[in-house]
Amino acid sequence: MSLLIVVASVATAVLLVLKARFPAFLALLIVALGAGLAFGGNPDDVIDSVRKGLGDALGFVAVVVGLGAMFGALLEAGGGVEAIANKLLARFGEKRAPWALTVIGVVVGVPLFFDVALIILAPLLCALTLRSKRPIVWFALPTLAGLAVMHALLPPHPGPVAAAELLKADYGQIALWGFVCGLPAVLVAGPFYAWIAYRKQGQEGYVLPASMDADMPRQASIGFGVALTAMLAPLALIMVGALARGWPEGRLRDLVVFFGHPFTALILACVGVWLLLGLRYKTPRATLLKITGRALEPAGAISLVVGAGAAFKQVLIDSGAGAHITAVITAAQVTPLIFAFLVAAIVRIAQGSATVAMVTAAGLAAPMVAAAGLPPAQVALVLVGIGAGATIVSHVNDTGFWLVSQYLGLTESQTFKAWTIGSTLAGLTTLVMAVIASTLL
Repeated sequence: MSLLIVVASVATAVLLVLKARFPAFLALLIVALGAGLAFGGNPDDVIDSVRKGLGDALGFVAVVVGLGAMFGALLEAGGGVEAIANKLLARFGEKRAPWALTVIGVVVGVPLFFDVALIILAPLLCALTLRSKRPIVWFALPTLAGLAVMHALLPPHPGPVAAAELLKADYGQIALWGFVCGLPAVLVAGPFYAWIAYRKQGQEGYVLPASMDADMPRQASIGFGVALTAMLAPLALIMVGALARGWPEGRLRDLVVFFGHPFTALILACVGVWLLLGLRYKTPRATLLKITGRALEPAGAISLVVGAGAAFKQVLIDSGAGAHITAVITAAQVTPLIFAFLVAAIVRIAQGSATVAMVTAAGLAAPMVAAAGLPPAQVALVLVGIGAGATIVSHVNDTGFWLVSQYLGLTESQTFKAWTIGSTLAGLTTLVMAVIASTLL
């Protein structure tokens, strides 16, 4: 019955958005409330789940989306994003640019959360689209694949860290096998899938986000070096902040962690570009206010849609749907690797959160792993299998689905074709690599 309710609620959300053309925010809230009641929840508890999901998402995502939108708009208005895009296209060309973006996605995806990295890099993806004759997914898929796979397989991301603690896995083995199994998945789901699905398509049918294609006149001509420094600065701060969490306790560590938080890093980035445009390029403050104000308009809509997706996810989590469904395969006679993948995949599809899927799968697989007495490398591969299951089939109950859709200006059907299929290819390829490695060891 839990499985039927989950399937019915997801199908309803898809039909409301794609067929009935309901606004995604409204459709997701309707489905979240309906699913909670269908699971037999008390109406007050269902409302509390929706509020919790919205609050948790908006408390972080709304701030990052808002700051990221202003940062991108200021950098775009100063000509910085265009300068980076021109240099990248001149160096690699339209056909080879996805390979450079694949490297960027992997490198940035190791220390940064998926949503933060996407928001910072989205202006570059949009600028590449404007300067070429390619759809935005031609450039976005390689970047998204790198971000998603690294987020699911490697520390310091919360899912792999929590799963590693539950499985008592060795972090060195996790890093080794995460890269060995993850890099082929990035290539398959990123540049290879982009080449197969989109090499013959143009920009027709793809509408860039309002914050990027607004008819705002160019305010300056920031050079490539300055623009690249401005874009990398918040990324560098966040990376250093993540590394500093492992430093000894002290005032220096606290300050580095504080300035490396996404909120602080993006605030500093916005202020830096604002001062650059205002002081060096003499852009009037009224114009800067207009640029940032227009950037926040679509950011508000993006945040609400992501929050509604989080509300739907929270209802499914609080209902215990994932626990009910995974109980069905607990008695299955399969290897720990396959068992862990199946549990993570089912929980991921049922309730959307990759982190929750990884923690649930690791908790259920830990006794099996301990009883089997697996060596450290095999335990790490079980964790890789969990990350693979937590990556597949990102759809309407996943906040990442709506972040990709709204922030890259994709319709829901375009997001299904690009992101849902891409995430599934990444997860399945990771699993295949883990099974092969486990067999050879």
